[in-house]
Amino acid sequence: MKVFKFGGASVKDAESVKNVAKVLETQGFEKCLLVVSAMGKTTNALEKVMEYYFKKEDFHSEIEKIKQSHLEITKGLFAENHSIFNEVALFFDDLEAFLRRNKSPNYNFVYDQVVSCGEMISSKILSDYLNDIGFSNSWLDARDYIKTDDSYREGVVNWKETEANISKLGKEQSYVTQGFIGSEDNNFTVTLGREGSDYSAAIFAYCLNADAMTIWKDVPGVMTGDPRKFENVTLLSNISYEEAIEMAYYGASVIHPKTLQPLKQKNIPFYVKSFVEPVKPGTKVGISDKNQSEESYILKENQVLMNISTRDFSFIAEDHISQIFNLLAKYKVKVSLMQNSAISLALCLEDKFGKIDLVNEELSQKFNTDLVKNVSLYTVRNANLDELSKFYQNKKVLLEQISKQTVQIVTN
Repeated sequence: MKVFKFGGASVKDAESVKNVAKVLETQGFEKCLLVVSAMGKTTNALEKVMEYYFKKEDFHSEIEKIKQSHLEITKGLFAENHSIFNEVALFFDDLEAFLRRNKSPNYNFVYDQVVSCGEMISSKILSDYLNDIGFSNSWLDARDYIKTDDSYREGVVNWKETEANISKLGKEQSYVTQGFIGSEDNNFTVTLGREGSDYSAAIFAYCLNADAMTIWKDVPGVMTGDPRKFENVTLLSNISYEEAIEMAYYGASVIHPKTLQPLKQKNIPFYVKSFVEPVKPGTKVGISDKNQSEESYILKENQVLMNISTRDFSFIAEDHISQIFNLLAKYKVKVSLMQNSAISLALCLEDKFGKIDLVNEELSQKFNTDLVKNVSLYTVRNANLDELSKFYQNKKVLLEQISKQTVQIVTN
């Protein structure tokens, strides 16, 4: 069985949805499971609904805008009397009803119930469209299959229960389902982290013992750098699981960090291909004697540099580091880079949930702290250390770290 993942850009409008069918014509749709993201920028639009809802402003008009944009896409795909129009409208009615009845002040809980609507709607539209044109498939609610704990916005997968659920699917059929979402024990929606649809596809691939998994992007495959941010980048045709995991860890946006682990455990080949040119080979991630180790460039923006030091000039010891990391875990602030000296600790942090000021407030009760916001972290994998100077050109370096042909520089 094959697992395909289509992101938001690949289903952003009616023509894009039709293009998904063209991609499937080149690949074959027999024994295939499709994992679909929300259409275009729908997730961002639903986050705006969340913002207005918690500010007690007019979120209804924002929901109406999203509804109308989806109905417009639907008009470009179906006859006027098709049942999909009522189904799309019902999704938005359910969203309005949830927000009307909700009494929970837990932002993360409400976020997951609201933002997950994007995937539910896009997958239903795609499933119905494919059925109409002859690509027979069953629509699945991913929340019935992927089970998690109640860590809203960062769900931790219950692999035993999830594998038991997914393994019951017939492998002679084709399916369309959602990325990004699962559910906890009370069947409330839990998202798997922003951009988590790749991870969803990997979960299904692992549990189905898939022959291969492919994610379809608007780029030719995994490049030696984001072509929008770096010049003279090239396609990596073959890379190992280990190299892909390292690139994802350092922030390569083309691969979600959690995606590779379940695939590597069962040696499931992983492809990154272009939905614009689907017949081209793209990038293969897996075991191969053709795997490359080319110099590659990764940029993580909107980072925070935090310098922490002891007030009495004592060493930064294990108990200090434990306190600091427990606090970061509490607020779900992720470490992109760390470097310590005798009396100080420098951390480059990713503040996904906007909690860095709370972290700083608590830490400053025991330590001296200094924050620099909106910094960038450059990482060069497989760097040619003999030409190190080129990495520093036109950059104000705040922190640097070099290890095993990996160069990391924090700049502002």
